[in-house]
Amino acid sequence: MDLGTYFKGKKITVMGLGLLGRGVGDARYLAGQGAHLIVTDLKTREELAESVEALSGFPNVSFVLGEHRLEDFRDRDFILKAAGVPLNSIYIEEARKAGIPIKMSASWFKELSGVPVIGVTGTRGKSTVTHMLEHILKKAGGNILVGGNVRGVSTLALLDEATKEHTALFELDSWQLQGFGEDHMSPELSVFTTFYPDHLSYYAGDIDVYLADKANIFLYQKPDDTLILGEQMALTVIDKYESAIASKIVVAGEKTLPDDWYLLIPGAHNRYDAALALAAARAVGVDDAVSKEALESFLGVPGRLELVGLTDGITFYNDSNSTTPEATIVALHSLAEEGGARINLIMGGHDKGLEMKNLIELIGESTKHVSLLAGTGTDRVKELLPDATVFNSLEEAFADALAHAETGDTVLLSPAFASFGMFKNEYDRGDQFTALVKGL
Repeated sequence: MDLGTYFKGKKITVMGLGLLGRGVGDARYLAGQGAHLIVTDLKTREELAESVEALSGFPNVSFVLGEHRLEDFRDRDFILKAAGVPLNSIYIEEARKAGIPIKMSASWFKELSGVPVIGVTGTRGKSTVTHMLEHILKKAGGNILVGGNVRGVSTLALLDEATKEHTALFELDSWQLQGFGEDHMSPELSVFTTFYPDHLSYYAGDIDVYLADKANIFLYQKPDDTLILGEQMALTVIDKYESAIASKIVVAGEKTLPDDWYLLIPGAHNRYDAALALAAARAVGVDDAVSKEALESFLGVPGRLELVGLTDGITFYNDSNSTTPEATIVALHSLAEEGGARINLIMGGHDKGLEMKNLIELIGESTKHVSLLAGTGTDRVKELLPDATVFNSLEEAFADALAHAETGDTVLLSPAFASFGMFKNEYDRGDQFTALVKGL
């Protein structure tokens, strides 16, 4: 397909610009192809200054910031919707009434490129499995394009690189999978890692609606396609969707990974993730010897129990992307497995409405000290952690954790809550933590 002809002169509303680089990259690609864009975001021009500046050289881009307008969702050729747009958005409904196609970047890439797609989703583990699998496939000599929920990567811009020799490997969250449902398509190889309560404030407390978005990763697969299910949630999917699954099903778990394969990154959860990456590699014909070499040299994913420093005998881990209590529980267990380190935990943030009881109990059993970041979630749990102090900046919380840490201790940023309010996003939170460690 001649994409220049396809996009040239098209009127496209880009709903959601953001600060992670994905939305900016998508807009730059479309503008570069000659589309006429209205870029609209609820954040103000000041909040989005860096992203707006990146598009300043395109006369075919106009901005509506600090608001959305219904008129920008009429008389358009396409709406490109960012992740996280509310399910009941009146603006998307306005576009639907006008018969305007609603697109999302990962599914639009699949539609336009024609290259096979490997999709990875799950409440936990999707980033690690995606990057483990990338490491394997590149070591096997594959031409791999990595996108989806990857920081700084414009999925649409990958269209410039895609050839028939490529395979696309996408990390897909529940929001991005709305686009696959919209277009009635699924990846040819799908990996569903885990399923836990998450984003319940977005899904109005209905976990079945959350699962329904996730299910788009397999609902439109064909008989020759493959669905790899993590054993943690395989029965959940099979019980609810078995009659709707046309593809081959492979269930994988920690026992899939040979006992004598050694990983550099700690924790049973990483062995579980490696098992799923191995199962996916086998599904596309990669020899186990290649997978073993790749997995045993894999160093981890930034922001996911990432070792970022060792100073004066104190170890520092950035686990900023742990935005659920279950994820922080995994981090605490993983560090305990590595020798029972004395843990000074930095946690707290914006409430997602998730059950915190198990995490609070584990904190009492496994941590030496807790420093809390202010936020609506912290307000809900601070009385359950009476020895912890609430801080209005990461710098203050870091200093508090450091003051309680001694040689042999660990300082762990694993928030268990979202980053809204104090930070631009969870990546900004992790970057700030890493900078503080490097500054010691």
